[in-house]
Amino acid sequence: MKSRYADLVRLLLRHGRGDLLSGAQTDALASDEGELPDDAQQRAVAFAGDLEAMGPTYIKMGQLLSTRFDLLPPAYTEALTRLQDTVEPFPFDEVREIVEEELGARIKDLFAFFDEEPLAAASLGQVHRATTRSGRDVVVKVQRPDVRETIRGDMDVLDTVTGLVDKHTSVGNSYGLNQLLHQFRRSLVDELDYRREARNLLRFIDLTSEHDRLLVPEPVLQLTSTRVLTMEHVDGRKVTDLGPLALLDLDARPIVEQLFHCYLRMILDDGVLHADPHPGNLLITDDGRLALLDLGMIATVPQRVQTHVTKLLLAINDGDGEEAAAVLADMGHALDDYDASGFRDDVSHLVSEAVASGSDLEAGRLLVELSRLSGVHGLRPPAEMAMIGKALLNLDQTTSHLDPDFSPSEAIRDNVSDIFASSLKTSPGGLLSAAIEAKEFTAHLPKRANRILDSLARGQLRLQVDAIDEQRLHLVLQRVANRLTLGLIIAATIIGAAMMMRVETDVTILGFPAIAMVFFIAAVLAAVALGVHIVLTDRKVARTHPSSRGD
Repeated sequence: MKSRYADLVRLLLRHGRGDLLSGAQTDALASDEGELPDDAQQRAVAFAGDLEAMGPTYIKMGQLLSTRFDLLPPAYTEALTRLQDTVEPFPFDEVREIVEEELGARIKDLFAFFDEEPLAAASLGQVHRATTRSGRDVVVKVQRPDVRETIRGDMDVLDTVTGLVDKHTSVGNSYGLNQLLHQFRRSLVDELDYRREARNLLRFIDLTSEHDRLLVPEPVLQLTSTRVLTMEHVDGRKVTDLGPLALLDLDARPIVEQLFHCYLRMILDDGVLHADPHPGNLLITDDGRLALLDLGMIATVPQRVQTHVTKLLLAINDGDGEEAAAVLADMGHALDDYDASGFRDDVSHLVSEAVASGSDLEAGRLLVELSRLSGVHGLRPPAEMAMIGKALLNLDQTTSHLDPDFSPSEAIRDNVSDIFASSLKTSPGGLLSAAIEAKEFTAHLPKRANRILDSLARGQLRLQVDAIDEQRLHLVLQRVANRLTLGLIIAATIIGAAMMMRVETDVTILGFPAIAMVFFIAAVLAAVALGVHIVLTDRKVARTHPSSRGD
């Protein structure tokens, strides 16, 4: 445990500087190509490398931070995007032990063939080729031994440190690091449960059932547990491995159209988001279909966020920067330094420039830039907003590689009716809830109306407006009065003691009248106690109510 604290302290000492915590601010005088200073890029790459060296928890945290364009500068999000989750494989003896313990049988009784050499090894687990007893080709993902204990220890350390940072620093108040950590913990716990990933596969099979060019591998539930996932093996090549000649033989347009339509519908209609659809997780099969892999990180998009993102995409396609800024302000959380007018002007300029440019409008890249602008102007967008932007950005990269002539903006316009319909759709549960509310309103309306009219006739109708917290105001005024009164008493005592110094008495202290010295010392001690009390209470109020601090 001590070594974990030491590693984290070294990381913070090395990278806990202004450029890392400066938010998403960018240099307006940077080159048109968006090049960054070499030293900034080197520091960002070093930060990603240090996270990679610290183990699975920090690798996953870096991957999550790569989507927080409102928190980190561009150099860091770019470096974290390229963070490699590849490590040395663990021995096959441990693989056999985990599989047999989880599935309750010997590995040779479960599989007709099980390749001892892994196809790939990552920080949480590794993948092996296998064949079931029924002759089905599968891949088996096996979780690393002791990875749960490692992550649990790392999480305890991070929870302690972020709690202290949030409590004692302005950075914690601005960024809410402990809250971000709790969101990350939930995401990582979900990814450690392979049964949840199996359910995600089944759900995506259902969501893509209407698209014949999309493929999701089917899980084998009988050979799946918390730490072992068995699923259908898919032969194919990664999208990133396809060269120009291979793309000539591929009918890519139906694939990218179905992929874009499917993801828009999942995000804005079904409320499901594949958090990491980068090209490396997409395979082109031998029969010309696109396979979606690695569905461990699936996020839920709340209905409120779905509606706001739909309105935002429509405003972007119409080139309405004012509306886009209004939607972002409504869906975000304004911090103390939120600059509403500056944010509105910058968003309007960004949207108008993107629409006016001759190049095709990339919705994903624009959402990423809008997230950065939100961070610059003190507006914290919901975490789902950044993840949607990252997902659409990855989709833009995939579609542009497969079909450079494909236009994402045209795809959004072609599907605008579906997007608009999804924002108006009400679930059966919502309709039933609305019917119950209407029934209760109708039942209680006559009685409530009679009471209002009776009170109005008797002149007893009262309106109560909670403009300020009267009780707190009264308490503050009482404390101020008490401090002033005590201060006046202390001042009067000091003055009286000073005047009594001239009175000659037989009892003296240090050559001065004893009674005068007693009152003088008592007044000084009371003044010191009052000063200490004021400092301590003001610090406590400042920590509890940060907005009450002075500049």
